[in-house]
Amino acid sequence: METRYDALYIGGAWVSPSTDRLITPVNASTEQPLGQVPDGAEADIDAAVTAARKAFDTPGGWADWEPHRRAEVMERFADAIDERSEGFAQRVSSQNGMPIAVSRTREGHVPSIVLRYYAKLARETAFDEIRPGFFGGSTQVRRVPVGVVAAIVPWNYPQMLSMFKLAPAMATGCTVVLKPSPETVLDAFLLAEAAEAAGVPAGVISIVPAGREVSAYLVAHPGVDKVAFTGSTAAGRAIAETCGRLLRPVTLELGGKSAAIILDDADLDLEKIGENLFTATMINSGQTCHLGTRVLAPRSRYTEVVDAFTELVRSQRIGDALDPETRVGPLATAVQRDRVEAYIAKGLAEGGRVTTGGGRPKGQEKGWFVEPTIFADVDNNATIAREEIFGPVLSLIAYDDTDEAVRIANDSDYGLGGSVWTADPERGAAVARRVRTGAVGINRFRADPGSPLGGFKNSGLGRELGPEGMAAYLQYQSIYL
Repeated sequence: METRYDALYIGGAWVSPSTDRLITPVNASTEQPLGQVPDGAEADIDAAVTAARKAFDTPGGWADWEPHRRAEVMERFADAIDERSEGFAQRVSSQNGMPIAVSRTREGHVPSIVLRYYAKLARETAFDEIRPGFFGGSTQVRRVPVGVVAAIVPWNYPQMLSMFKLAPAMATGCTVVLKPSPETVLDAFLLAEAAEAAGVPAGVISIVPAGREVSAYLVAHPGVDKVAFTGSTAAGRAIAETCGRLLRPVTLELGGKSAAIILDDADLDLEKIGENLFTATMINSGQTCHLGTRVLAPRSRYTEVVDAFTELVRSQRIGDALDPETRVGPLATAVQRDRVEAYIAKGLAEGGRVTTGGGRPKGQEKGWFVEPTIFADVDNNATIAREEIFGPVLSLIAYDDTDEAVRIANDSDYGLGGSVWTADPERGAAVARRVRTGAVGINRFRADPGSPLGGFKNSGLGRELGPEGMAAYLQYQSIYL
């Protein structure tokens, strides 16, 4: 059954779009159209930014509300999202191929958890303080919202990554124009319905789906005070250049090519670690920026590690994203599948050895499926070890000792995630502290709402989540008393 929307959610109301252009999302598992929504244009961005500016700039408006009042709205918003949890999961999985078992947690429940976390943080944070002056008197130090935020999110975790931006922005008193990816729009309209049901004040949230040109227009819009973006490093660079020219604050969560370091004492019993290992290296069919897609294995146990990963990946059920038993769904688009298949061909051409996968699964004539693939005998200089593939492809790289493992892990243009696998968690933490990356898991990887997440090097600027994520939406003002 197709889902259709004829209006855009701008300024807390459903308004007619400025053009008759449409976006037609497609089911990644069946290649069938899922519905139609308006394709936002520059005039729609103008209207959304105007509404956001009015809500922010009007005396007594959202920015001036007491934190506890904003928190109450956020908690109602979280309740409305929870009431639509299964709808979010179904829409996301249909559009981008995320296995429904994954989307029910990441897309159905995590957004409301993040909202409630920041509502609580807003209540507990002292936004004003008085400091004694060195030359007499005192200073009132105010933490004030940065203003109107342009939030641009990708298709791989659209609801979770939207809330990583919306929740801290709302907590501080910012207003937001959210620009979802054209590949995942139906869930964005469900989010608008939740915001409306929760009574989010007019102008605090507007949602305008659109393509790259309109995104660029939003980034450079004179009414925007900050940009928050998750996506590719190439797009992040272009956004950073614009924001740099405009002296506009920007948060960028970009690509990754993280390392999963298997230490020589690691327990490779898949009955014990298989679920965590799969989640840390291949969840969502590899369409996750922080995954440990370079697996570093001690040369003394290299064959054992290759066999373990081959068995782990080969055992995963491939199928329709809406099947609760599916572990590996399709890729999000035909373009993405072509990209991944090109990298597999490049890996073979450069001498990599495929131990499982490498093609399209039998029995899946429809949908953008690629078999989960393991490459053994990979050098860290190989293309598949250097560039982000964003698909179910792992490169297994041998090392001689821990120092070499750390060197290889750090020999990357990226630094977003990673993991260390060991029988000794203290040893694992010691190794993790040597890796130049934004987050490292010990025998697992799962981002936590209360801790900062972000990247080193080409993986981005700034941090999301935790108090640090809220600080990104604040500015300081000193009043000398």
